[in-house]
Amino acid sequence: MRLQQMQQTLQAVSTQRQQLELELSEVERAIEELEKAEDKSPVYKSTGGILIRVDRSKLLDELKERKELLNTRITVLSKQEERAKSKVKELQAKLQERLRDIPK
Repeated sequence: MRLQQMQQTLQAVSTQRQQLELELSEVERAIEELEKAEDKSPVYKSTGGILIRVDRSKLLDELKERKELLNTRITVLSKQEERAKSKVKELQAKLQERLRDIPK
């Protein structure tokens, strides 16, 4: 039971980390494109299903801040994922040991 719960936790953490990595990739591409754009170029941000014109430098700052946050969260999730993997291996080893000790 405990092994199964830990495997589910591991899967959830891994999925969440992968989703954040995808978002990070999108943010990095957006930053790259904004940095290529001229200062006077009109820039729009999608908000609630509509596009709103925003200041390029403010949006760039916002995206860089988001990138920093995503990197931090990915680091935390990676550490959680490693701990969960370690615990799963430990529980699997204990289970195998108990199964070997059962008289036939």
